[in-house]
Parts: sequence; C-alpha cells; structure tokens
Amino acid sequence: MAGVRSEVRGLCPCGLGMPYDACCSRYISGAANAPTAEALMRSRYTAFVIGDGSYVARTWAPETLPAGLDVDPSGEPFTRLNVISTEGGGLFDATGTVVFEALYPGGSLQERSRFERRDGQWLYVDGVVS
Repeated sequence: MAGVRSEVRGLCPCGLGMPYDACCSRYISGAANAPTAEALMRSRYTAFVIGDGSYVARTWAPETLPAGLDVDPSGEPFTRLNVISTEGGGLFDATGTVVFEALYPGGSLQERSRFERRDGQWLYVDGVVS
C-alpha cells in the first residue's frame, strides 16, 4: 500500500464544503464513528483520495473485505463526489444504501453501495458499479 498523504489542507475532498479538520478527519483518525451511512461513504471516498487504506479496511465488513486491498493516492485521482441518493442509513437505521458518482479526469464511476450498522458502527458491505 502506498503512503498516506500526511496532510490535507483546505476543504474536505468529500464535497460537503467544510474544512477537512471539521469534516471527515474525525472519522478517518478514529476520534469518532461516522453517524450515518452517507457520512461513512463520504469519509471512505476521502480515505481513497488521501490513500488511507487502513481506514478503508477497518470500515469494510470483514466477510467482503478483499484480500489484496490497495489504496494508492498516486493513481488516477478522484476529483469530485456526487451523492445521487440515499435510502435508510440514518441515525436509527440498521442498513442503508448510498448511490454516488466519483469523477476523475478520464471519466466517472457510479456505485450503489450497501452499508450495515454493527455494534454501533457503520460498515461498507458491498456495492454494484454501473
């Protein structure tokens, strides 16, 4: 796994328009758990952008976690995140679905991601890319 970008300056990559330190940083650092499925999805997107594979792995359901997970921030960079829709995934839900589009210079990726809350923590279960 390539190195994590040690410092994120300015706005959080997740697209909410907030400074990184007041946004996804608290989830990625482990200071807090993402309260909703969408917050987890946004923080996982940010972790992919900055190359924090450990966060991506620890927020992935163990039964679907790929053996050779590699999160490399030097690859084709994501440039923007658009959340298209959410179903469930709220503060009192046990499951949730988030449909999002991640843009990069060569195109875009759209995914319908499934999340489950286990022991008070949201986890990414799987997704269908279209």
